[in-house]
Amino acid sequence: MRDEAPQEITADLLLHAYASGVFPMAESADSDEIFWIDPKTRGLLPLDSLHVSRSLRKRIRKGGYSVRWDSAFAEVVRHCSERNETWINPEIAALYQELYRRGHAHSVELFVGELLVGGLYGVSMGGAFFGESMFSLATDASKIALVYLVARLRFGGYSLLDTQFTTDHLISLGALEISRADYHRQLRSALQLPARYWALEQTDDPQAVLQLSTQMS
Repeated sequence: MRDEAPQEITADLLLHAYASGVFPMAESADSDEIFWIDPKTRGLLPLDSLHVSRSLRKRIRKGGYSVRWDSAFAEVVRHCSERNETWINPEIAALYQELYRRGHAHSVELFVGELLVGGLYGVSMGGAFFGESMFSLATDASKIALVYLVARLRFGGYSLLDTQFTTDHLISLGALEISRADYHRQLRSALQLPARYWALEQTDDPQAVLQLSTQMS
């Protein structure tokens, strides 16, 4: 289901939309129209069943990169908006920048040296994290960022990682589809949780991140 959004969307309205289970999308980066989306089936990445392949584990353990948090939010959104198929127009990008200033939006960034090679961003409310978009300029960069995000969410007491839709990329990591009704039920529960995004301190130990993201109960 999609409805045309009002002419002016504020950051407060956007937060209310997320809490109600809907999210905004534009037709393309150049489109002036924004729609509210509430799909019949919703993509989720269960936090207790992240699938990290043997090759991805090996890549993470090998290192050669650094993971940073909220250090290049605008750049991550820009890279995501430059993908071939994007729903992020300038108005949507500006709205997420405002949520970032308010502490509701976060980015995970993968660097090789000082070069940003991948990452993702999303919105945090209660114990729910709404993953918005990701990008990769190097092999597995966005997957590594997602593994680090899951470790942080699990440690911080989150229960819901919303991917909106599923892709082959996300399915390979354990994403699945659930009904709209089931999603809204899980969302209501997650929003009540006193989760803490910054509970986990910065860690540069890949093995610790793998344990946190795949084994912690």
